[in-house]
Amino acid sequence: MTSNLNHSRINLPFLYYYTGLPNVEHFFVLIILIYIWKNGSMNTQTGSKTKTSVWVVEKGQVRPRRDQLATEEPLEIRLASPQKTIALTMRTPGADFELTVGFLYSEGVISCREDIQRMSYCVDESVDGEQRQNIVNVTLREGLYPDLQPLERHFYTTSACGVCGKASLEALRLRGCPVILPEPIITAEIIYNLPDKLRAAQGIFKATGGLHAAALFDAQGQLLNLQEDVGRHNALDKLIGSILLSEQLPLSNHIVMVSGRSSFEILQKCTAAGVPIVCSVSAPSSLAVSVAKEFGMTLIGFLRGERFNVYTGLERISFTNKV
Repeated sequence: MTSNLNHSRINLPFLYYYTGLPNVEHFFVLIILIYIWKNGSMNTQTGSKTKTSVWVVEKGQVRPRRDQLATEEPLEIRLASPQKTIALTMRTPGADFELTVGFLYSEGVISCREDIQRMSYCVDESVDGEQRQNIVNVTLREGLYPDLQPLERHFYTTSACGVCGKASLEALRLRGCPVILPEPIITAEIIYNLPDKLRAAQGIFKATGGLHAAALFDAQGQLLNLQEDVGRHNALDKLIGSILLSEQLPLSNHIVMVSGRSSFEILQKCTAAGVPIVCSVSAPSSLAVSVAKEFGMTLIGFLRGERFNVYTGLERISFTNKV
């Protein structure tokens, strides 16, 4: 697939024309694209880890040390027809196709694996070599014409907190997501053990200390899949995308655990995937709790050691001693 974007002849008016961005609403997109045009890839390494030098200050002493950072690079998701950029997110390179599929599924652009006819990295020779790995081209199946207008808000997604101005709970209702069935019933002891299992499987986090994770467990607490990224929303998109590609959706009778907090976006994605139980190590937002109540999910927060809070769906948890 070729692109009309030529980095050697780019200018600001053309950027506005090419991206179709209104006024300065998506100013950050322009900044990122200009940076890439002038400097190429944001890192000399496009793997999940990037080496760096740091100064360690400890007890009044300063010493140099080599360290590793979690790589953060832009990922542009493009549709082939209509030829349109539908999202630009900052992510950790790796599992880019899974991230793309998870994003498209969570946003209602696709409903199954067969809706994607082809996926590839950019092959446009006018784009710098490393930068091609930051662009994923998607060709949808013939006859599929999704409503793309709601996706205009995704032209710049920070890896930290997702999209500002995300769709409301009402928009999630209009998508027709069903209320999740009351199974499974799991013990509190299974939940207690999830954080340790998640941390033990975080390979990149051990090296960098700078990544979020999204993990899938079965009802017995066995870890089935784990994805990492600088953004917890991206990690969950990678997880859901990998499950969709293996044709294992919906995720009834499963548990999803995320590092960080549970936001509306986390619950939105889990609702689309049919996840009955969502756990996190921190607090949920008020809108996340509203989503969980509306769609019959069990939402657990502050899961640390042998303690957690249940915000909705207590009936799915069995206790030895229940007050």
